[in-house]
Amino acid sequence: MSAVQQLKHEGLPDGLARCWPDIAHDSAWLKELRTRAVDRVAKLHFPTARDEEWRFTDLGALRELNFEPAAAQKLHAPFADFERLIFPEAAATRLVFVNGHYAPEFSDTHEVPQGVTLTHLSGQGAVQDVLAARHLAQHADMHNEVFTALNTRLFSDVALLFIAPDVVCEQPLHLLFISTAQQTPLLSSPRCLIIGGRDSACTLVEEYVSLGEGVTFTNAVSEIVVEEGARMQHVRVQDEGHAAFHIASSTVTLARDARYQAINVTLGARLSRHTLGVVHHGPGTECAVDGLALISGRQLADTHSVIDHAAPHGKSTQLNKCIVDESAHAVFNGKIVVRRDAQLNDARQQSRNLLLSARARVNAKPELLIQADDVKCAHGATVGQLDEEQIFYLKCRGLSDAAARNLLTYAFAAEVVEKIPLVSLKTRLRAVILDRVVHAHASAEAA
Repeated sequence: MSAVQQLKHEGLPDGLARCWPDIAHDSAWLKELRTRAVDRVAKLHFPTARDEEWRFTDLGALRELNFEPAAAQKLHAPFADFERLIFPEAAATRLVFVNGHYAPEFSDTHEVPQGVTLTHLSGQGAVQDVLAARHLAQHADMHNEVFTALNTRLFSDVALLFIAPDVVCEQPLHLLFISTAQQTPLLSSPRCLIIGGRDSACTLVEEYVSLGEGVTFTNAVSEIVVEEGARMQHVRVQDEGHAAFHIASSTVTLARDARYQAINVTLGARLSRHTLGVVHHGPGTECAVDGLALISGRQLADTHSVIDHAAPHGKSTQLNKCIVDESAHAVFNGKIVVRRDAQLNDARQQSRNLLLSARARVNAKPELLIQADDVKCAHGATVGQLDEEQIFYLKCRGLSDAAARNLLTYAFAAEVVEKIPLVSLKTRLRAVILDRVVHAHASAEAA
């Protein structure tokens, strides 16, 4: 039985099983890794609504499409379309990938400081190859997650970032992944490997966008290692087209005294799911994870997270917000785990959701799994509409009803957006959010 026949037999949809191109120039360790990935894809079943972790996210539309694997190609688009995606703070510290393939013509790394390696795997040297062999697929769960295994078989390039020990990188670093419209649905498999060395510090922006409104499927995997005493700020933005599918996982490993701050913003895609796993492997670790989803129409945005305290004296905070309009559907499933010997941890989680229409839906499921007895843990979830008393208060001070609703909705989102460390990205997102908020309330008034 061929690999494709085997994958079809095991339940992978035909439209994905046929995306099985030969990938040349792999080193021996990478060929062995891909062989193991094929084996896992064949043995894992494709998720359905009968699976507890997927019961609110129907992948039926994904099954019906026939995808072509993304091939390396030039980006044919007006420079203005690309220029708007460049941050002035990271203009010369960025890697760009088009449909999962490295695009040197749009990348610029000439201001990357000494001690920082920002490259792609197929353009690496011997040191980077050893680094990738040591960490790639060692943190993301290829054994149990079919989409992670599929990415491991299909990725063509890896965005590789390594901050050397004791290096403080003042410039933000930008990883930009662009999907382009095609005549046929296109599958791309972006992969990131990010390592913050001991006592290092950096700010990273990981961004996914579409140029055009063709049907694409982005299956992305990021592995992030924050070593002892290191600090990392990580901003992830997904703003792909409304015909796109986006399924991604981010796995973060924290060593002793590491600090990790993440801000995840979801704006685009017809169907998106981001699975975030943070493991506190060492004592004294801290993480702050904030998320914002702003969706409308018939979009579905699914956020799953597991924050695993596997060592004592750790701290985690999580704030996830969703603004849902029209017939859109948001899902949040956040789990905090504190293992038996992980005493003296402090973990707090909040899911706050705002519905802008009677048809909008949110499924929120915060969870605590506490196996230790000397801990401080709390969680909560709210789902509601704008407060009429607050609207009345603003109207009494001269604002129109629409202006009051716009202001309150924007303020709800701003609590997350204002934490973004890049001024230019923050400004761009403010404009996008305000435009969508105004449009949402204008449409509601017209109806």
